[in-house]
Amino acid sequence: MKPTSYRTLDVRPLLERGIEPFLQIRTEISALRPDEGLILLSPFRPSPLIQMLQTEGFAATTEWQADGSWRTVFERVAP
Repeated sequence: MKPTSYRTLDVRPLLERGIEPFLQIRTEISALRPDEGLILLSPFRPSPLIQMLQTEGFAATTEWQADGSWRTVFERVAP
């Protein structure tokens, strides 16, 4: 089922302040409704997170942005 809406989480400000964003990401992922996806904005491609969430039933697409950041879209994979 393709999401009909997306939540957005920009972790760049957290990382700039030296805060590890993993708990915030987990909170957002856990709170997603079945019809929602997550757009994650980060200063790097979050490869370990992508691999972890794939084991939890999520697909990810990444796109490098002109400002040097990464936009990663997480969507649930249909069972």
